[in-house]
Amino acid sequence: MIGKITGRVDYVAEDHALIEAAGVGYVVYCSRRTLRGLAPGGVGALYTELLVREDALTLYGFTTLAEREWHRLLTSVQGVGARVSLAILGALGPEATGRAIALGDISAVRGAPGVGPKLAARIVAELRDKAPVVMALGAAASRPAQAHGVAPQSAPASTGEVSAAPHPAAAGADEGAADARADAISALMNLGYGQSEAAGAVLAAQEADAGAAPSALIRAALRALAPGSGA
Repeated sequence: MIGKITGRVDYVAEDHALIEAAGVGYVVYCSRRTLRGLAPGGVGALYTELLVREDALTLYGFTTLAEREWHRLLTSVQGVGARVSLAILGALGPEATGRAIALGDISAVRGAPGVGPKLAARIVAELRDKAPVVMALGAAASRPAQAHGVAPQSAPASTGEVSAAPHPAAAGADEGAADARADAISALMNLGYGQSEAAGAVLAAQEADAGAAPSALIRAALRALAPGSGA
């Protein structure tokens, strides 16, 4: 099993990149969002999932462990293949994918290319109770894969679209929000609330106050979950 690949990015195409690691060039299929973070000639590090079939071995790449876990969950739904999963993750990103599914936002899932209303409804119905498991992983699962000991080299120009990596300050804010959300969900589950309702209440609270600490998120979620709150 290939769980991670680190190496020089040879080129970036519309749906895949070629990454050279230890003298071997690996074709890695990724979402467009993930591909935008890879620069030809630079060093790329991706968590991977290997799909084994009788006639092919296909490698899929993900910037974070959370993205890979969402891919695994999405492809567990009947009618969702790897390409559809990557389309959803490319359109929404792991954070928004989790938010949409946990809150039952079928229209957001429908916004991904190739996802019709019936499939979007099935994805939400089947994954709504499973979404909090990934969402509760916290910031560790949201950190990009790290590249160590590989020097960038010159390489051919990109055949696809490329952009710079996120600003460190923005990445730090995202990690803080992920940890706060994970702590709040865990606390509510310890109080006896189910994963789905805990995640939904915490997400709604975080939408209202993106920088809230776990304690504030817990209080807001408890108010929303209280009998007679209309939640």
